[in-house]
Amino acid sequence: MPQDDAMGRAFQNRKESMAKTAAAKTKVYSKYGREIYVCAKQGGTDPNGNLALRGLIERAKKDQVPSHVIDKALDKASGVGGEDYATARYEGFGPGNCMVIVDCLTDNPNRTFGDVRACFNKAKSKLGTPGSVSHMFDHCAILSFAGDDEEAALEALMEADVDVTDIENEEGRITVFAPHTEYAKAKQALIDAFGELDFEVDEIQFVPQTTTPVEGDDVALFEKLIDTLEDLDDVQNVYHNADIDAEA
Repeated sequence: MPQDDAMGRAFQNRKESMAKTAAAKTKVYSKYGREIYVCAKQGGTDPNGNLALRGLIERAKKDQVPSHVIDKALDKASGVGGEDYATARYEGFGPGNCMVIVDCLTDNPNRTFGDVRACFNKAKSKLGTPGSVSHMFDHCAILSFAGDDEEAALEALMEADVDVTDIENEEGRITVFAPHTEYAKAKQALIDAFGELDFEVDEIQFVPQTTTPVEGDDVALFEKLIDTLEDLDDVQNVYHNADIDAEA
């Protein structure tokens, strides 16, 4: 399937841009803590009954988030009251007219909107209206695990009536792309078929359908935009379709 390569490449770009910022450990911990809190508050604090939470905790452990950070978030979620975080999504156009999606968890939407807008302004970029760029991204559940029996994986997903967007089999790793709404069903189908799996990737993200080259002076501006956005406490994830000119 020709779109395989595009999806895989776009996903790879995202992984590399995340690796750059992974050094900011405390930032990573607080983002996970907030996300685990909200996920547990919405779907229950038992990971066995809340697959999204289970995946999130596994991912946090892989990113070396200490157990006490995870436990504290779960304790807070099981209590009455607590912070009232809401999701907020902002979309806009970055340097070189690339497309950017910013996912936030906030207890003060006005503050968050102001902070995000300031990041865009400083990088000579502009915020758009909701939906202005997200229609050019696929909102995907991505599940990746060691294996080479692509047929068996596809069969298990089909039998469970999962709407698979794409499946890749590269270097001893199978990667499944499905609509974000199919996340829990897809994950359960794979676990039922193969037993307990150690997922290398287990997340929902926006994958761009096309990329936009960002070159010359725009590269520094683009990096400034991404770095300042990821420095904001309320920002959980930044997705983009920029294809950076490595020679710049």
